[in-house]
Amino acid sequence: MPELIPQPRYARFLPDGGTVELTDPLLDTGPGTGGAARWLRRELGAATGWELPAPVRGGEHGARPVIRLALRPDIARGTGAESYELHVAPGLVLLEGADEAGLFYAAQTLRQLLGPGAFRRAPLPGAVWRLPVGDLLDGPRFGWRGLMLDVARHFLPKDGVLRYIDLLAAHKLNVLHLHLTDDQGWRMEVKRYPRLTEVGSWRARSRWGHRASPLWRETPHGGFYTQDDLREIVAYAAERHVRVVPEIDVPGHSQAAIAAYPELGNADVVDTAALGVWDDWGVNENVLAPTEAVLRFYEGVFEELLEVFPAEVSPFVHVGGDECPKTQWKASALAQERIRELGVDGEDGLQSWFIRHFDGWLAERGRRLIGWDEILEGGLAPGAAVSSWRGYAGGVAAAGAGHDVVMCPEQQVYLDHRQAAGEDEPVPIGYVRSLEDVYRFEPVPPELSEEAAAHVLGAQANVWTEVMEDQSRVDYQVFPRLAAFAEVVWSRLPEPGERDYAGFDARMTAHYRRLDALGVDYRPPGGPLPRQRRPGLLGRPIEGAPPNV
Repeated sequence: MPELIPQPRYARFLPDGGTVELTDPLLDTGPGTGGAARWLRRELGAATGWELPAPVRGGEHGARPVIRLALRPDIARGTGAESYELHVAPGLVLLEGADEAGLFYAAQTLRQLLGPGAFRRAPLPGAVWRLPVGDLLDGPRFGWRGLMLDVARHFLPKDGVLRYIDLLAAHKLNVLHLHLTDDQGWRMEVKRYPRLTEVGSWRARSRWGHRASPLWRETPHGGFYTQDDLREIVAYAAERHVRVVPEIDVPGHSQAAIAAYPELGNADVVDTAALGVWDDWGVNENVLAPTEAVLRFYEGVFEELLEVFPAEVSPFVHVGGDECPKTQWKASALAQERIRELGVDGEDGLQSWFIRHFDGWLAERGRRLIGWDEILEGGLAPGAAVSSWRGYAGGVAAAGAGHDVVMCPEQQVYLDHRQAAGEDEPVPIGYVRSLEDVYRFEPVPPELSEEAAAHVLGAQANVWTEVMEDQSRVDYQVFPRLAAFAEVVWSRLPEPGERDYAGFDARMTAHYRRLDALGVDYRPPGGPLPRQRRPGLLGRPIEGAPPNV
């Protein structure tokens, strides 16, 4: 049986290992298959040297095999949207998708079946391309299969984001959540507010390690994406059937914005003009002032964001809404007067007021607000969705109240958390969450009713980059665990809890070779390589937890 990840729903191949050899095949395309055809010619063409020309209609193509692409909407009746069939026989490889996304995933499976060499950018000498003879039927468990990438704490240049879109697509993941703003950096160009990137995208230095570390990197750090960069990212992702969810965090995690425009902060209790972009990690006290002027400012930000991220590819807009300290609002005469004017329930009511304003504002423009589970406090409009990060509780409450939910509990799928208890893990953070732990993650809590469970859109793994200073460190934390997560959100189980980790681990043997071909700097099964360690850099063990966390 081919070692596919994520595991397909149904596969039947010749028991004797029968294969067919593909030599310089033709590519026969049906209506609506242009996107998958372009991808095959570009990616498989580069790896194999195939030109993949179209057959001449009515002509003879001799013994040349044919890869045929077709859309078959009836497939969806059995396996849902994004599903596909793949059939391999002598002389013909047939890829059929219920829709364009399903056909694209059939092409991804074809690449896996061809072997690790199909993931390279140029053909290796003497390569022979063979496929197992048989049939495969597949489709996803969830419609939201995502990765949150924090580009605010450590900036990932545009090419790195495009690379991660390709890695998501290779694992049949379809959502990239970009965390674009935080205390430590603002990463999106906003033309009407140029200081957001002129000032807010750069910090003078960075803590080296977790905030317990006494070490600093004194080199300035920063960068941002122009609006055209982001349009390119959105278009690149759409061609690979990945939706981009942008996040602009309000009202907390806002010091970079306040450093650029001090009037956004609580100037009656803190000298906001003296604030710079924050160079440390943790939860920052400098939050937005609860004024109409601040709302108008962020409406301007969101207006430009909606132009860059069109509704057809980015229906959701993430507004953060998490970890908003109330200290400054308690001390601010302006904030206290605002509480009285609005008639809200104290400082917590002010946070809810922020979120509900943008909930309605986005809904009027045909978008759906999504935020971290703190946004439940104070109530939400019916169309808003929740990212449940503080365990399952927020997601359970939201789904029970009729809100759609994306499950991303810190205890299970925060990939900044360490992968083993050993001292060699680089800047060890939080809980130990091994490859097997991530594989055992279940997005739908058993206490949900059938009606509430239908509100679980899916899940995403979150990658917070405070201690990930470059692409290699991100790779190390994300892989191979993202492969386990991909199988959790794609592959259906006969019964809850029946995941076969031993079988998955065996299939990972082939998948490591694919990751090698893609140049992914993953954590090896035996532990970090010497260059992947960060000796002497303090992490964040959880106080009061058992020794292994």
